[in-house]
Amino acid sequence: MGTLDGRRVAILATDGVEEVELTEPRDAVTGAGATAEIVSLEEGEIQAMNGDIEPAGKYRVDRRAADVSAADYDALIMPGGTVNADRLRMDDDVMRFVKDVFAAGKPVGAICHAPWTLVEAGLVEGRTLTSYPSLRTDIRNAGGDWRDEEVFVCPMNGWTLITSRKPDDLPAFGKKIVETLSS
Repeated sequence: MGTLDGRRVAILATDGVEEVELTEPRDAVTGAGATAEIVSLEEGEIQAMNGDIEPAGKYRVDRRAADVSAADYDALIMPGGTVNADRLRMDDDVMRFVKDVFAAGKPVGAICHAPWTLVEAGLVEGRTLTSYPSLRTDIRNAGGDWRDEEVFVCPMNGWTLITSRKPDDLPAFGKKIVETLSS
């Protein structure tokens, strides 16, 4: 039996997602027994990338953001990729879903460029997080406290925000997500 048996995790991603930032956290939670579903803008498949410019694998979308709610999941993982994050933060259904997950007190993991979506959703003010360094000014302008750390955990009001900087930090990011969901 895995430590996350029975847990359901949404992975919010679309075309342009950084492949390892999708697959490694997914593998960490499924390896611990959770069920992970890719939630995206449209049905079908999404095109992952390596380094934002090299096409990588394609991944089947399990559900559309328009069709999910926070009650469907125990946690949310938000991989990066510049194009992925930019597309997601412009979608009303994504904004609703992310805000609802926060309001429900569910743990959220966001790596690399994914915090752009949190900035757009107005969820950064008063919180401490890390990200890819180029988001530092955006996070600070949104009222957040940016840190240059491998993984930063911000517990607030019954929920937990786990953020990480880049693909090199993925082992620590995945471990911290599993630890958080296990407790």
